[in-house]
Formats: sequence, C-alpha cells, structure tokens
Amino acid sequence: MTKLMDLKIDFAFKQVFGKEGNEPILLSFLNAALQLPEAKRIKSVEILNPEINREHLDDKASVLDIHARTMQGEHVNIEIQLANKFDMEKRTLYYWSRIYSAQMKKGMPYTDLAKTITINILNFRFLQETERFHTTFHLYEDQEQFPLTDVIEIHFMEIPKLMDKWEQRAVNPHDNELERWLLLLEADDDEEIRKELEAIAMRDPVMKRAFDEWEDLSRDEKKWVEYESRRKAILDEMAAVREAEIRQQRAREEGLAEGRTEGERQKATEIAREMLAEGDSLERVAKLTKLPLAEIEKLKDQLH
Repeated sequence: MTKLMDLKIDFAFKQVFGKEGNEPILLSFLNAALQLPEAKRIKSVEILNPEINREHLDDKASVLDIHARTMQGEHVNIEIQLANKFDMEKRTLYYWSRIYSAQMKKGMPYTDLAKTITINILNFRFLQETERFHTTFHLYEDQEQFPLTDVIEIHFMEIPKLMDKWEQRAVNPHDNELERWLLLLEADDDEEIRKELEAIAMRDPVMKRAFDEWEDLSRDEKKWVEYESRRKAILDEMAAVREAEIRQQRAREEGLAEGRTEGERQKATEIAREMLAEGDSLERVAKLTKLPLAEIEKLKDQLH
C-alpha cells in the first residue's frame, strides 16, 4: 500500500486540488462546499495560482492557498490552517479583502467587482458557539436579517468536529459530498476512512481521480522532498505557536500567583494593625502574621 502524503499539509492539498489539469477535483469540492442548488452548480473553474513558488516551501509565514475563478466570475480562495493562532476572524477578512480589491482595475466601476468566497479548512476547533463542522457567514442586517450584499461569503470547516461526528457514526460520506471530501484529508493514516472512501470511489469517478492523483503524488520522490520541506516549516510554526501559548499561560499563572501573594500580604497587614491597636507586642504580631519586625514597627508608628 502506497504511503500517502497528509493532505492537510497545504503543499499536498494544492497538488491534488489546485493543480492545472485537476479542475474536475476542485470543481467537485467547491460544489460540495458551496451547497448550491442543482441549477446554480458551478460548471467550470479556472485555477488562477496553480504554481507553487519554491522559496515558499521553507517559509513559515507563506500561505499555499488555492485561488480560483468560477464560470460565473466568482473568486474563491481556499486555505488550510493547522494551528490556531487566535487571529482567524481577522485573517480571513484580510484575505477576502485582498482578493476582492485586487479585481479593481483603473476606470472599472465598483459594480463590476465579483463575489468573493473564502473557504477556511481548520485542523482545530474554532467556533465555540456550535458543534457543526461547516459554518457559512454573509453580511446581514441585525434586526431583520436581510442581506446587504452577496459579494462576501466566508466558510469555516473544522476537521476535529467532523472527526467527532465520524467517531459517533453521525456522518455519511456515501450521501454527503462535503463529508466525503473533508474525510479524505484524514485518510492518509486512518485505514477505516480510507477503505470507506475507496469504496465510494468505485462509483464516484472524480473521487477515484483524486485518489489516483494523490497516490501518484505520493510516489514521486522529488515531490516528497518538497512535501517534507513544507511539512517541516509548518511543524516549526506550530511549535512556535505552542511555545507562545505556554509562555502566555505561565505569565497568566504568575500574575495570578502574584495577585494571591499581594492579597495575602494586605490581609496580614490589616490583622497586624488590629493586633497593635489592641496592644499586642511587636514580637507577637510579627510571629503570627509572618511580617518582618521592621514593618510591624512602621505600622505601630502609623497608629500614633
């Protein structure tokens, strides 16, 4: 059995879903993700950034996203995020705005700006308000919920929530196209999922093609070198994020400890004042409150 690359590594995902010639795979995924009615399903798609810039493979800050344009002229951007950097809302709005504004040419009317869709595939839990693994956002009026415009559409697909549902047998990739495509991202090291999807691929020619492309990619030694380079950069970035989280947690804990210490000190000082006011000796007050004798003397002076 061929050892398969992890499709959650953006390099591998882009090689299967975002490579020139693999438009039918991307098209099937987009139709599943956007959940359009049959009459409005996308018929063709053009990949606008099929090439992978080699210097980006080692660059932790780079994003190997997929930028495509549908037959209707809509722009779609797909990005995979493995680590929660706690900036996902602003990050996705930034990428959406960058693609939306890049359409503008000199003398072009604003009315010609096309709908722009961002799809974020996340390998972490993001939205605490829901257990649904796929959520979609638009721009609506607060009270009556009518749309301001349809040019903005943002999707979040949270893999851990999907996997929870898989473990609970609450998903059915045979009938649900999106579940099918997202489970593919876990099939490299989950034999049960892989066998399930291989069975589906027997009757789904596009899924079969995706498996063939994935296996061909995983047999290419040169691509493995590039994949490992990208994988290392991503793992290094994830380690840096985790280290930052640990430092922040330590700082919070130390702050709480300092707060507790200061609170205890203030309480001891109040007790010392009360004892001094009642005539207790300096030595007894210091012994019971654990405050320095010099500090007790200052407190006594303040009482006079």
